[in-house]
Amino acid sequence: MTKPDPHHHHDAVAKRLKRAEGHLRSILQMMDEQRSCLDLAQQLHAVEKAIAQAKKILIQDHIDHCLQDAVGELDPDKQRTIDEFKAITKYL
Repeated sequence: MTKPDPHHHHDAVAKRLKRAEGHLRSILQMMDEQRSCLDLAQQLHAVEKAIAQAKKILIQDHIDHCLQDAVGELDPDKQRTIDEFKAITKYL
């Protein structure tokens, strides 16, 4: 019997990365078309944000699921500490 995959948000991360990949291709085309630096910078900023968000989702998913699986059942005080750690990582 195999263990279910704890990575619930990998599909969402993959979709964001594929979107960023397409966006990068369009930026390269914009460069070939000699579009303005302002246009290019705006599009690069959007790609940068998309990748950063994908990374954040991946890390939070890992913390939310893999960390909990690793520590297993805990007494309420220790579980509260883990829950606080999960909550604070949302501010990274």
